[in-house]
Amino acid sequence: MKLFFYLLLTFLFLIFVTKEDPNMSTWTQKRITLSSKRRGCYLVTDEVLSHIRSELSEYKCGMANFFLQHSSASLTINENYDPDVRRDMEMMLNRIAPEDAPYIHTMEGSDDMPAHVKSSLFGCSLNIPISNGKLALGTWQGIWLCEHRNSGGGRHLVITLQGETKSGSNTNLSKKSEL
Repeated sequence: MKLFFYLLLTFLFLIFVTKEDPNMSTWTQKRITLSSKRRGCYLVTDEVLSHIRSELSEYKCGMANFFLQHSSASLTINENYDPDVRRDMEMMLNRIAPEDAPYIHTMEGSDDMPAHVKSSLFGCSLNIPISNGKLALGTWQGIWLCEHRNSGGGRHLVITLQGETKSGSNTNLSKKSEL
C-alpha cells in the first residue's frame, strides 16, 4: 500500500508540477559580428536589428541583452539623430582617457590602455525591454558601438532574447542558440 501511495504521489507530481507552462519564458541567443570600424562612436541599431529582426518580432514582452565580447570597445544607448553627438562624445572620451597619459600597460600600442579605460566607463552590455516585437527604445535613442582602438576589427556581440512570445511561436524559438 505504501508503494502504491508513493507511486501515485510521484505520478501526480509529474503531471501537475512539471507540466510545461504555456506562458513560460522563451530564450533565443545569437552571436553576430559587427563590421570593423575605426576609433569613434557609431550608431549600430539598424545593423544589430538586421540580425535579429525575425526572432525579435516573435516576442510579446521580454528583455534583450546585448553583450560585447571585447574589453577595448563598449556599448551604450544615446542620441540616434545628430551625428555631432557621437563626434562630441569621442572628443570628450579622448580628454578623459588621453593616449599620452603615463600608462604602465603599453605593450599593445598607445591606444590600448585608453581603450580599456573608456570601455569600463560605458561597459560592455545593455539590457533593453522588448515590447510587442520591438526594442522599447525611446524616440531619440539608439544603440552605439564605441570603438576605442584605432583599428579594432570586427566586434562580436552575443544577443540574448528572453520573454513571453506571441501565441504559437514558443516551439520555434524555445532555447534556440546560434553560438
